[in-house]
Amino acid sequence: MEVKMAKSAGFCFGVKRAVDSVYEQIEQGKKIYTFGPIIHNEEVVKDLEQKGIQVIKDIEELKKIEEGTVIIRSHGVSRDVYELIERQGLECVDATCPFVKRIHRTVEKESAAGRKIIIIGNPGHPEVEGIRGWASTEAIVIESEEEVFQFINNENNDVFKTEEICIVSQTTFNYNKFKDLVEILSKRGYNVNVVNTICNATEERQTEAKEIASQVETMIVIGGTHSSNTRKLYEICKEECENTYFIQTLDDLHLEFSKAASPVGITAGASTPNNIIEEVQNYVRINF
Repeated sequence: MEVKMAKSAGFCFGVKRAVDSVYEQIEQGKKIYTFGPIIHNEEVVKDLEQKGIQVIKDIEELKKIEEGTVIIRSHGVSRDVYELIERQGLECVDATCPFVKRIHRTVEKESAAGRKIIIIGNPGHPEVEGIRGWASTEAIVIESEEEVFQFINNENNDVFKTEEICIVSQTTFNYNKFKDLVEILSKRGYNVNVVNTICNATEERQTEAKEIASQVETMIVIGGTHSSNTRKLYEICKEECENTYFIQTLDDLHLEFSKAASPVGITAGASTPNNIIEEVQNYVRINF
């Protein structure tokens, strides 16, 4: 079986940094919490929970914590979470991806200058919720072409046409979709300052996945079910290779992947541990 393995598959810099920070804190024997899952990979989160790490789901749960260390997830959080941690007298370890922190600083600065904010991304994703929490002016989230036209045609948003707008993006958003949505707004006469905040590693991963998927008969995308960047990889690969599978672990491969057509391409999201990628790769090479 010929296998084309993506070089960019697996932990990105920000994810590795976040996961490493948790394991470093474990060694110190403290009571440790993470605000939200540290990364979007159920296997990693499960391992951390077995080592005593507790996940705080929301602000209300955070209010009940009286002692210990709170680690900020790689996706980042809004400003009010930091303020509450300080008021609670808790130790804070900030594992926010530096590329996400850059967006926080941009949104904080641009909104302080009076500009309204448009975030291109998934409104339900914790990274986007965190970004929105750094705006002191109105912040709108847009994810699709349909939503951008709804925004344009909504009379309540006419004020955006007369004021300066800063556009940022979720770091893992599809780069081509981001450009398309920005172009629609620009052509409609909006005064936009576009800051491309899609992570370079995300762009490279998406470009590589697209190229490999166009060259193979079967494509496997490995990652957590809640991982936005893995979902984007799957969508990109599916457009190039109809026979594309989204799996989380080798167990899913057994269930969904029976007769593979060669060659097979493999890529993985930014929160996928190397051991899972290697298991899948070895299994495909040996068994097909």
